[in-house]
Amino acid sequence: MESKKLNAKDLIHVGVYAAIYIVLFFTVGMINAIPFLYPLLFILVPLITGIPFMLFLTKVEKFGMVSIMSVIIGLFWYIMGYTWIPTLSFILMGIIADIVMKSGGYKKFRINMIGFWFFSCSMIGIPAPMWLMTKSYMAGVREAMGEQYVMEVSKYMPPWMGLAAIGIILISSSIGTLLGRKMLKKHFERAGIA
Repeated sequence: MESKKLNAKDLIHVGVYAAIYIVLFFTVGMINAIPFLYPLLFILVPLITGIPFMLFLTKVEKFGMVSIMSVIIGLFWYIMGYTWIPTLSFILMGIIADIVMKSGGYKKFRINMIGFWFFSCSMIGIPAPMWLMTKSYMAGVREAMGEQYVMEVSKYMPPWMGLAAIGIILISSSIGTLLGRKMLKKHFERAGIA
């Protein structure tokens, strides 16, 4: 009987896929330098990261791997200076995603799809400081990017965008997981994901 405890191989998988997720997210995330493109992150990030995330799930059979991945990603955003909010959102939503996916034994595609939606919703924590700590956060943004950027980003990322993002991410994460399943068909069959 296989141990349910995480081993070194599991942790290596977590580290590798967390790094892939961060690199893809960070690369796509550079579009937020152009304020009117900022909302596109809610479409592009789940769409693009859905493929490697689905590949990651072919390696997951034990609870905790998705949670640890979310902790690593959350700490990365904190180190990058994005306040504690994204760290909290990634950890919290990562644990919820892990619980959801575990309910299907990490083998039921539709449940994994829902889990990835929860996981992807954690990204709402990245722009959240501009809505929750507007004065202090925007003062830092103003210093780094200038008044014009603050005015533009406030226009294209109003507070209601945080709620709209939940629905947008539902659609884009679903497409991302479907693309992942199509591209990784053999991996899914080998891992027994249906």
